[in-house]
Amino acid sequence: MPLLKIPDLSSEGWTSSQKNCPDVYEKLGTPQGLWTGGEMASPVRSACCVVLAAVVVVYAQRHSVQESHIQYERVGADVTMKCGSMDWDAAVTWTANGTDIDESRLNGSYLILKNVDLSQSGQYSCYEGSSWHLKYQTYLRVGTPPKEPVLMCRSNNYPKGFYCSWHLPTPTYIPNSFNISVIHGTKDMVCEKDAVPKNRCHIRYIQLFSTVKYKVTLTVTNALGKNFTTLTFDEFAIVKPDPPESVVAKPVPNNPRRLEVSWQNPSSWPDPESFPLKFFLRYRPLILDQWQHVELSDGTSHTITDAYAGKEYIIQVAAKDNDIGTWSDWSVAVHATPWTEEPKHLTTEAQITETTSASTSSFMAPPTTKICDKGAVVGSGAMAVCWTAGLVVAAYSVLFI
Repeated sequence: MPLLKIPDLSSEGWTSSQKNCPDVYEKLGTPQGLWTGGEMASPVRSACCVVLAAVVVVYAQRHSVQESHIQYERVGADVTMKCGSMDWDAAVTWTANGTDIDESRLNGSYLILKNVDLSQSGQYSCYEGSSWHLKYQTYLRVGTPPKEPVLMCRSNNYPKGFYCSWHLPTPTYIPNSFNISVIHGTKDMVCEKDAVPKNRCHIRYIQLFSTVKYKVTLTVTNALGKNFTTLTFDEFAIVKPDPPESVVAKPVPNNPRRLEVSWQNPSSWPDPESFPLKFFLRYRPLILDQWQHVELSDGTSHTITDAYAGKEYIIQVAAKDNDIGTWSDWSVAVHATPWTEEPKHLTTEAQITETTSASTSSFMAPPTTKICDKGAVVGSGAMAVCWTAGLVVAAYSVLFI
């Protein structure tokens, strides 16, 4: 009887054996098409199928997950993990993200983690003895319970409606879920959540100019706890337009102290004819920190008339409903410099020569001053007068150097 040769799974493929043992692969859920080699006789083929089935079963036992789930723990907590249904005194091996954990952290078969921090989040696995049969697996998520959320509601498209947005003051490092409820008097209202950003929803006004207050409650929950906050307001208090758009500032020709500023209503404001906006303009030269302000009840332009000549200015505009609400944030800053006259430059050789001659003549001695003329001086004091005249001329010339 020929000896049974077990195929070397590391050096040969498995295609032919799968063809010979299709039932084994089908029951085990193993894909076919992995062996290569010649056809076997029927007895050998049957024996090979038995051995192959045993190999696959052992492999599956060592790598299958018996229990698996996510475990949430607070930062700073002491964590105990039990190795599935294994006894306390069973021989086990624990790994964290595929790396063996030192036995000093074990209490019998239990894994003990003291004062856990964020770095210890990850996948923990427990294997039975030396067989490396996986008995338990969990994903540890270390985090914190949520603090009171920050909630803000605002109407930037009055009178259509308003929106509410929220965020947490500090991260929790684990998944959070938010639930928002809006009540107007005694009626619950629908807050339609935006796809992007996910932390915002919109509410449509069902009644304008109502004196009944709105109550908005936001609750945040995660696996370690929950928190909430509540806002109560009337519809007028939360009206706040978006900043004006397309702000432009430019110099006024031949006016060294003027700047012309123009802008447009925010595109989100739906009806500026029925609900007009007023504007607030601020401007300053870059060399100063103090702003100058102008409030405008109508129009979308203004001419600054007191600018410093030749100084660069920074300019911004804000908007507000004429009667209700609060001012918008400032628009994107624009920069402009008032008109300045261009300096005249010398362009011809004649102008350069003329200018040079005029400049040189200004340093010459006055024409009425004469250097010592001995013939015009009489007597023994001629030499003294000559020296005196020379000194006077020299001193006068020094004044022009």
